[in-house]
Amino acid sequence: MKKIEIYTDGACSGNPGKGGYGVVLIYNQHRKEISGGYRLTTNNRMEMMAAIIGLEALTAHCDVTLYTDSRYLVDAITKGWAKKWQANDWQRNSKEMAKNHDLWQRLLDLCEHHQVEFIWVKGHAGHAENERCDRLAVAASQKEDLSIDKVYENG
Repeated sequence: MKKIEIYTDGACSGNPGKGGYGVVLIYNQHRKEISGGYRLTTNNRMEMMAAIIGLEALTAHCDVTLYTDSRYLVDAITKGWAKKWQANDWQRNSKEMAKNHDLWQRLLDLCEHHQVEFIWVKGHAGHAENERCDRLAVAASQKEDLSIDKVYENG
């Protein structure tokens, strides 16, 4: 199985507001950068989209180490919260639905397809690839003709 490193970050100007994601994929000496943005979204959705887009870019089953500065993302996966929400039909508890369940479903499906280890890195702390992802995400959020996050906007 190919060993891939994926670095991700999300950005949002306002929360909600214009948002973007940045992804850096590294396989041996090969490197690919991906970014995109939405006209109205949240920071958490952009953090999740970065991970999803990175994993969706893979064309075969891979052994992935995914680096993110999002505790929300890392904790929900590593502590099993997302799978628990999924098993409970996206209910967090008796009164509250899990937010972003559309993206959690996509991410959990991708984690079934790949072997993924989620690693938290401190954001804005000089980690070169995290800083690059941040620049990609911010730049994407500032572009014209941003995509519509249909699930969020029509929520």
